[in-house]
Amino acid sequence: MSQLSPNAFKSVIDIDVLGSFNTAKATLPYLIDSARDNKHYSSISLTGRILFISATMHYTGVPLQTHVVAAKAGVDALSTQIGIEYGPLGITSNVIAPGGIAGTEGMDRLASQSTLKEKATRSIIPLQRQGHVKDVVDAAVWLFSDAANYVNCETIVVDGGAWRTFGASPGAEFRYPDFLLGGEEVKGVKGGKREKGKL
Repeated sequence: MSQLSPNAFKSVIDIDVLGSFNTAKATLPYLIDSARDNKHYSSISLTGRILFISATMHYTGVPLQTHVVAAKAGVDALSTQIGIEYGPLGITSNVIAPGGIAGTEGMDRLASQSTLKEKATRSIIPLQRQGHVKDVVDAAVWLFSDAANYVNCETIVVDGGAWRTFGASPGAEFRYPDFLLGGEEVKGVKGGKREKGKL
C-alpha cells in the first residue's frame, strides 16, 4: 500500500463497486418488469439476469493489488446482495471471476511482456495455459441460458484452476516478501505511479 495513493484507491473503488452499483440500480426496474411480464404457471420465470465480472485476487490476497482486491470483493458482495434481495422478484445475480486472460488490457497492465512469455513456458496453472476471451464468453452464455436458470448468488471462476495454486497471480513476478521488505519501486507495470520531479 505504500505506493498506492488514496486517489488511486478511490478511483478503482469508484469504477468497480460504484459503477457496478449504478449500473444495477439503473437496470433493475426493467428486469423486474420483464420478470413480472413473463410469469409461467404459478411461479416466477427467471427472466432477469445480472452478471458481474470480478476476479479471484481477493480469495488469497495479492501483493501490490490492495485497490483491486478491495474493489473485487465489493463487487462480489454486491452481486450476492442483489441476488438475495431481488431473487423473489425473478432476478438472478451472479459473478464470473476470470483469471489471467491473454491479450486483455488487464493482463497488459499487470504483467510485463517478458513475464507473460516466461509464464507461458513455465506455467503452474493446472490447465497449463492462460485463459482466452472465449473461455469467459462461454461461461456468460451458460449463465444467461435456461441451463442456469436456478443459479443465483454464485461466482463462476474461469481461470483453469489458477487461483488454487496462485499460478496466475499478476504479483507473482515480485518475489514475496522480499520485494515488499526491500522497498523497491514497482517497475514493469503499465500505468504505475510516476516519480514526482524534483524542484
